[in-house]
Amino acid sequence: MKSFTVLAIGGNSLIKDKNQIALSSQYTAIQETSKYISELIAEGMNLVITHGNGPQVGFIYRRGELARHELPLIPLDICGADTQGAIGYMIQMALLNNFRRMGITKKVVALVTKTIVDREDPSFKNPTKPIGSFMTEQEALSHQKESGWHVMEDAGRGFRRVVPSPLPKEIIELDTIKLLVESGTIVIAGGGGGIPVIRNEHGDLEGVEAVIDKDFGSSLLARNLGADTFIISTAVDAVYLNFGKKDQTPIHQATLPEIKQYLKEGHFKPGSMRPKIEAIIQFLEGGGNKAIITSPENLLKAVQGQSGTTLIN
Repeated sequence: MKSFTVLAIGGNSLIKDKNQIALSSQYTAIQETSKYISELIAEGMNLVITHGNGPQVGFIYRRGELARHELPLIPLDICGADTQGAIGYMIQMALLNNFRRMGITKKVVALVTKTIVDREDPSFKNPTKPIGSFMTEQEALSHQKESGWHVMEDAGRGFRRVVPSPLPKEIIELDTIKLLVESGTIVIAGGGGGIPVIRNEHGDLEGVEAVIDKDFGSSLLARNLGADTFIISTAVDAVYLNFGKKDQTPIHQATLPEIKQYLKEGHFKPGSMRPKIEAIIQFLEGGGNKAIITSPENLLKAVQGQSGTTLIN
């Protein structure tokens, strides 16, 4: 396959303001991000685009909770499929409109993507990923008894349902993505890390109540496709040492051994920069050449080495 890049954009980057979460507002944010993505494509980059979906899955699940007196809750694998379709559609629309204005003739395909996880993954026995709305202890215990939910107290704010977050193992649509990339198509795939599925005792695919980390899913896709570069677009312009402190310092470039040392020293917080760094380490150790972390507006500058954080072997 010719050289190409996997670009992962965060689900939270599609929501600029927590008070403006309407789908029209999300599409406006995607239109802005798509302009920066289009600049990369205009420079000749071949892209596979992945995206987060955490907030969007939360919205769908919350709607289900509010309508629970009348309609059944939506299973998490279906929530993942719904968000892949909706977000993929919006990215596709925004890119195609940009391409028309810029004279780019590329085709764009959004592909609903399934990711196999291990039935024996430890997270299934110890779920920790909170989803849905806050509950009283009585409500939580009732759901635990009647629906088999795992529940956990969340930082003094109430109880929430927690679900497994297993590691991704295999991307079902990998060969199809390869064919599309080889044809020169811009592919949007692996949204939210992929829809989590297992192979049951009969060998059939079966959706599970779990969520996959988008960065780990994107890293797996990049490695399995043989991408040269892996880019994570996020809320900050670069990776920082001592982030949030007076002496915070941006990392402009680092080698794999250096970034592993920074990780060991505790510079990157769980649930924030840590999974991104761990996903990039997996990519570089798996044969990738280069990884970049930056904000959407700095994508082109980061690719040109003028912004962001570049990590190399």
